[in-house]
Amino acid sequence: MDSKFLHATMILVLVTDPLGNIPLFITALERVSPQRRTRVILREVAVAFGILLLAMVGGRGALGVLGIGDASLKAAGGVILLLISINMIFPGAGARMGEGPSEGEPLIVPIAVPLIAGPSAIATAMLVAADDPSRMPAWIGALGITMALTLASLFLSSTFKRLLGVQLLSAIERLMGLVLTAVSIDMIMSGAAAFFGAAL
Repeated sequence: MDSKFLHATMILVLVTDPLGNIPLFITALERVSPQRRTRVILREVAVAFGILLLAMVGGRGALGVLGIGDASLKAAGGVILLLISINMIFPGAGARMGEGPSEGEPLIVPIAVPLIAGPSAIATAMLVAADDPSRMPAWIGALGITMALTLASLFLSSTFKRLLGVQLLSAIERLMGLVLTAVSIDMIMSGAAAFFGAAL
């Protein structure tokens, strides 16, 4: 397994944040009957996968129409990831815990969008594909692994919360945020270097 594939998978996993979203998953699924829970989880993950796949496959063409180059996309993606990582390390009070039960059965919102396929995940999927469009099957594979981990997180969310507790889940999320900070800074610097190198 090559380093670029591992790097893409790691970034997608960090951005979708399956562990950090566990309390929110639990809240969103609170009023879903046990008989329908499996169907709802599969549906929401499938919708999120479809949205991210569309962004990954068609995002580059949309950016080309807008005249946005790879260097600008990489730098912008780095900024977005930096903001996400800061929010992971310093979450707003109660913002990550999803307090209060959701109304009725979730349909696309809030699980598929924005918990899994939020703006940051969509931008990251586009960024990953733009790195080397010729390797699209590999990037789709990385997205598939990410969705499989998210699916497992949804199915095991109650178990994870019971075994690990909110405090440990929060600590893990902050650690993931630190890793994502380093990745985002590297992306910003790489994008800036490519942009200024092309300008000279």
